[in-house]
Order: sequence, then C-alpha cells, then structure tokens
Amino acid sequence: MIAAGLGSASRALPGARLRVGTRWLGLAALAWCAGGLVTLAGAQGATDRSVGPPQRSVAEWLVRLQQASRLPSYVGTFVVSSASGALSSARIWHVCEGEVQMERVEALTGAPRSTFRRNEAVMTFLPEARVVKVDQRDSGGMFPNLLNAGQGFATADYYTASEAGQGRVAGFDADIVLLQPRDDWRFGYRIWSEKRSGLVVKSQTVDAQGRVLEQAAFSELQLDAPVRADKLRQLMDNTEGYRVMKAERVRTTPESEGWRLKSGVPGFLPQSCYRRPVSPVSSVVQWVFSDGLATVSLFMQPFDRERHDREGLSGMGATHTMTRRLSERGGDWWITAVGEVPPGTLKAFVHGLERRP
Repeated sequence: MIAAGLGSASRALPGARLRVGTRWLGLAALAWCAGGLVTLAGAQGATDRSVGPPQRSVAEWLVRLQQASRLPSYVGTFVVSSASGALSSARIWHVCEGEVQMERVEALTGAPRSTFRRNEAVMTFLPEARVVKVDQRDSGGMFPNLLNAGQGFATADYYTASEAGQGRVAGFDADIVLLQPRDDWRFGYRIWSEKRSGLVVKSQTVDAQGRVLEQAAFSELQLDAPVRADKLRQLMDNTEGYRVMKAERVRTTPESEGWRLKSGVPGFLPQSCYRRPVSPVSSVVQWVFSDGLATVSLFMQPFDRERHDREGLSGMGATHTMTRRLSERGGDWWITAVGEVPPGTLKAFVHGLERRP
C-alpha cells in the first residue's frame, strides 16, 4: 500500500512495485488458509520458555495471526507511515464466506485507486486513467510465504518470539509480540494482536537498534461489520467504461533464463520466478526469495543505457532497493534487488548473482 522508494529502478521496472510494499495491504487479511501452519508449528517446536506463564513460540504466534483472517467480516481505516516521513492511508472492507475471501481497499491518499481481491484474483481500478489492472497473487497475507509449510522454512531458526505486554489500538485490547531476528540478515517485527480474534491491528518493522522503520495500524476498526460478499463481487466485476489490462507474466525458472546464485543468504529460499515484458522488445525476469517473513525480489534485464543511469542503494522506511550493472559471459545486464531487509542482505543477493556457464 505504501509506495516504495525505487528511485531509478522504478523507471526501469514498471512491474517492480507489484510485490514491494504490499505487505501492509495484507495487514487486514493475514492469510487465506491457516491449516498448513499447524504442521509448521509442530515441525518448528517452541522457543525457550522462561519461568512463569507459558509463552507462544514463533510458529504458535504466527498460526494465531494467520487464523485471524477467518473472521467473518470487518471494516476499518488503516494508516501506514515510515521513518522517512511517508504517510498513506486506506479504507478496507473484508468478508469471508467459506473458502472465499473478498476485500475492497480504497486509497485515501495519493491518486484515487480501488483494489478488489477475491482469493488470489486482484483487480485495481484507476479512475483517472479509466484503467483496471488484473493480476493474480500467489498467496495473500502479511507474511504469505508462511502458508507454504512444506517449502522448508525454518522460521524459528532465524527469529525468536517474546511477549511484550498489552496495548490498545483503535479501541481494542491487544497482545504485543516481538519477533526478533537471530542474525543481521533481516529486520524484526513488533505486532499488536487483538485479544479476542488475534487480528493484527498494528505492526512495526524495527531494525537491530529497535528503531521503528515502518508502521501500519488501524485508526478505526469495526469487527463483524455488515459486509456483503455479493456486493463486493458486483463492484469488482463492473468494468464498464474501463480499459482492462491483464498482467503479462510467464512462470519460468532461473536456470532456463541463465541465472544462478553462487552463494545464498541464510534462511532465504527461492519461491517463484517469472518473466514480464517491459517493452515490445525487452523483458525482465523476477526471482523471488523469502525466509517465511521477509521477501526479496531480484529483477534481471538487459542493460539499457537510456534508462539504467545510476547504480546504488536507496530506501524508504523498511524497503530498500539496490541496482547494479553486471557484465559477464558476453552480456550486459541490469540487476535490481528490492526487499524489506537490511541493505547488507540485498548486497549479498546482488553480488551472489551470476550467469550460468
């Protein structure tokens, strides 16, 4: 929901924002299905427990947060802010009927925009341009990759969980949990979970010094609100007067595209790889990694002197972007790494990337 500071990368990668900064959109809908997380919780075990009341493990907390998405309905306004001063807000309507989950998210700041989501199908209406963009998401939620319990994530090996008291957000009492990284490759998270339902009502991304890099919170929230799935469906399907643009992407593999990582980053596993057109004669390959909480995307495309004018690092809030020109094996390439991770993590990805022999 909050626009990431991609700098020159945004000109080079029109599709780069598809995954960057969308975690806060998932604040109001943490998962589509929590069943697989039961296996995850059992596999990872519990964190160290101190004397006193038992505390939830990393996996147990995440199961609770994910299961909160099964709430029948709610309506609320949430605000996203970053340490750099960026601020955005949106109004959200959420409803769950059986296996179908639907949302409407109306941007309250910036250019007018309405996003509808039905399970993995996403449609974004841009009224000023009279355009609606259609896409598919692999999964939903604040930490969507946790749903892939069989993908080998060992979240408890890289994060610890500790209960940090209670708080009050948008008029609701909440438990506070701190998910702290065990190393310097990732950020930590401070999360407010509504006591009755488990719904995340506030979340902060924090660095190694405990400084808040980015924050999202409901300023107003109504649980069990009268939201009708059929009404949202009608609004979502009404594209009259709009030009429909379907996202073009083809699932591929890094190997078939000629890429590999000569050295990985601890805890981060490859999730998906897509090829997207950026012009009639050029395309970009997106390779996605996750440790179960944080996500990093690598974008690789042929170098274009007209568009790729500056290498370097930029950031806004918790999101960082690194660009680099790579010349090897007879080719000239432009590499962009984007993720809500420390700059050193992006550097490790960028410098570990190479063309296959």
